[in-house]
Amino acid sequence: MNVTEAKLRKGIYRKFLKRPMDFILSLMAIIVLCPILITIAILVRLKLGSPILFKQKRPGLNEKIFTMYKFRTMTDEKNEKGELLPDSVRLTKFGRMLRSSSLDELPELFNILKGDMSIVGPRPLLIQYLDLYNEHQQRRHEVRPGLSGQAQVNGRNAISWEDKFNLDVEYVDNISFLGDWKIIFLTIKKVLVKEGINSNNSVTMEPFRRSEIKH
Repeated sequence: MNVTEAKLRKGIYRKFLKRPMDFILSLMAIIVLCPILITIAILVRLKLGSPILFKQKRPGLNEKIFTMYKFRTMTDEKNEKGELLPDSVRLTKFGRMLRSSSLDELPELFNILKGDMSIVGPRPLLIQYLDLYNEHQQRRHEVRPGLSGQAQVNGRNAISWEDKFNLDVEYVDNISFLGDWKIIFLTIKKVLVKEGINSNNSVTMEPFRRSEIKH
């Protein structure tokens, strides 16, 4: 296969096949995992209270804002001033288990079903980061955000923001059917060994700050 044919196949997959595959796989996963979803929802309600779902606005394809769903993993504990306590305090043992197993991410399957997200793509980050990206980093929004992605199978929260964004853009430039399935299988492996859940200095990942690196 020459370079032109390879690019043509990748283009066809990206434009016409990736979204139908996302829809079918997310629907199948929701049906198969329905008992687990219901069980986790009940446990979250009993251990952490209401609401069961954590909802947050995130930027998606072409920076269009959507509501992302996850299972709640933190309490609403506040100090005497009415301010929320640090994440490390509010993240319970049960919440840590949900995060380390990535079970808290399962409601995102409904985002995929709706078309807000994809099975594979750059992870949807916070809205406040939009003004911090340089031109290179903004390219991560040329595709739908994913449940997992290139950065997640190459270090997840244990790698730097710069490395993470470079991997995101590398994915955007090289989307393919085989590449997506490779990431899916590597994601399953990473989840099973609970690798790269935390950064070196935080329970999740340090906030992103404007990069000085130019591309």
